[in-house]
Amino acid sequence: MRNISVAMGQLGAIQKADSRQAVIARMIVLMDQAKAQGADFIVYPELALTTFFPRWYHADIADADIWFEREMPGPATQPLFERAKIHQMAMSFGYAEITPDGHHFNTSILVDKQGRVTAKYRKVHLPGHSEFDPERAHQHLEKRYFEPGDLGFPVWRFLDGIFGMCICNDRRWPETYREMGLQGVEMITLGFNTPSVNSQKPDEGPEQRIFHHKLSLQAGAYQNSTWVVAVAKAGVEDGHPMFGCSVIVDPDGQIVAETRTEEDEVIVHVCDLDRTRFGKETIFDFKRHRRIEHYGRITAQVGVILPLETS
Repeated sequence: MRNISVAMGQLGAIQKADSRQAVIARMIVLMDQAKAQGADFIVYPELALTTFFPRWYHADIADADIWFEREMPGPATQPLFERAKIHQMAMSFGYAEITPDGHHFNTSILVDKQGRVTAKYRKVHLPGHSEFDPERAHQHLEKRYFEPGDLGFPVWRFLDGIFGMCICNDRRWPETYREMGLQGVEMITLGFNTPSVNSQKPDEGPEQRIFHHKLSLQAGAYQNSTWVVAVAKAGVEDGHPMFGCSVIVDPDGQIVAETRTEEDEVIVHVCDLDRTRFGKETIFDFKRHRRIEHYGRITAQVGVILPLETS
């Protein structure tokens, strides 16, 4: 068995006025709780250091740079890295990244037990819109503030396994999981900040939103025989609710751990990476069963092309 004791470090709401230092202090408390429960690895949410700022419209995009990190670790985040090193605990979390040459990404990292950044992923599937939309119940301006990720969907050898990352909306796209599945991924971590109500469909509330959330994760885990660890930032941020429902899904697509609140919360579960082998060697043995000669359309076109009408 290759057991990893994984902690979901769910965060409750972070308000616009909350400082980085206050957020890091909360993350350290969660890490301490995870350590007390024997965790080896803690996963925090997407944009873990700030409020979900893409809900706020800035006419001058540069005004949003206050939400971005120019270095990692930096002065505000260094205490988290130091505590991780003391605990000998690996971690993953998401943040808004601005590169030295001025590019903006929604980013997640893997950090080893010595507090070293060993892997980076940049969100590929950006949801929402780029200009203010008065028809929406709330704004979702990720396409305004971020560029699509430029690193693809790599995987890494990490903690005696093969790990990958994705972020929030990526979980809804089967290509996300299959790209990593084709590299033998055994655990996918992802953080999310998901509104409790669809801004364009007001009758789609938390129950249906959570159904789609779990459906995507469970299908991706099962169809690629991998663990999936999905961790929320939740609660009401400056009047805007987001659901929690952080979950760990096993390689059979079963949910084996789930948070119960929309607050700061830690759930620890032991994940045996060897449990991924059965699915990878049987029904999802890609080498034996995939028929790539029939899949060309998946990468050859973007939008839908309807069939010709028959007379």
